[in-house]
Amino acid sequence: MKKIWVMMLATLMVSSTMMAGNVKKSTTLPIEGEIVKASHPMIQYVGRVSFAKNPDVASFNYPGTTIEASFQGSSLKMLCRPKSGYFMAQIDGCEPFKVGFNAERDSVVTLAAALPKGVHHAKVMYVIEGLFRKPEFRGFVLDKGCHLVEAPALPDRKIEFIGNSITCGYGVESINMSDPFEDETENHWLTYANIVSDSLKAQHTSISRSGIGVYRNYNGPKTGDADNMPWQYEYTLFDQHDEKWDFAKYQPQLVCINLGTNDFSTKNYDIQLYEKNYRMFLKTVRSKYPHAKIVMLTGPMLGEKESSKQRTVLDRICADANKTDKNIYRFDFSFQKGDLGYGASWHPSMLQHRKMAAELLPLLRKLMNWN
Repeated sequence: MKKIWVMMLATLMVSSTMMAGNVKKSTTLPIEGEIVKASHPMIQYVGRVSFAKNPDVASFNYPGTTIEASFQGSSLKMLCRPKSGYFMAQIDGCEPFKVGFNAERDSVVTLAAALPKGVHHAKVMYVIEGLFRKPEFRGFVLDKGCHLVEAPALPDRKIEFIGNSITCGYGVESINMSDPFEDETENHWLTYANIVSDSLKAQHTSISRSGIGVYRNYNGPKTGDADNMPWQYEYTLFDQHDEKWDFAKYQPQLVCINLGTNDFSTKNYDIQLYEKNYRMFLKTVRSKYPHAKIVMLTGPMLGEKESSKQRTVLDRICADANKTDKNIYRFDFSFQKGDLGYGASWHPSMLQHRKMAAELLPLLRKLMNWN
């Protein structure tokens, strides 16, 4: 009997040693159920997603990238590249929860189990910046004999947020301003951008990266950085310049630009270069989205001196643009004062993000007539 158990255990823990070096490759138990590839036509994506390297694998690295699907059965698992990072998941519109792919072999996560048999809907959002993790979504696993069904249509309303760490959700889950950046405390789901979009019942994309500027990144040289937002904006994935983004895939009716906090950081900035590059970038955004309303925002983090300079520049740009384009607008978030706490590295807290959303929503409702 002991020999039989040893043989069974050996069968379950089969491993093979590769001939090159001492690298070992483990063979794990097969996944049970129906595997649905990421390329399935009934899976809906919102955000910049690439299938260029593998037609059955979705690559992305901007926070806010969303995957949705409706499925039969009582359970749902998600397949991702190991160490892809953190997602927020929501089943049938219920309370959202966070899941993570963080270990070397962490490639399967259960999103739902013991659901009533029938049709259910899943929404999954990538909530961190995936520049270094290189996240991949590889598909879903359904109950045996079950399959995806046609999902409800995505909202007709579309927004794009272009921003920096504030829009990413840097440190929003932290309650200590002295905390450093960590993936564990970043969460785009909790940002003003996602709250606004949910409130307006709109899709949204987030083209945002911590430290990015319109001419100069955080603590960059006074002359500016080459890898600023105008440079990165043209590509599907951040800092991967082998695939240009097709702007026809997503045409928002509304664009919110929140850039400048990093340009004005550490007092080593050239305000004329900021204005010049912002004007050029605004023209780029307008060329990509000829019919969208564009709102230029200022964030809550800068000191009053730098913020006043930024606001003056953007007011001037807006006034000049309005001579020929009446669909350019301005909005300033109120300064954070600490009464709502701070996130990591003095970034807006979760409560501050809620306040930001409450400030911005009335303007957007009025501009878009989205009630």
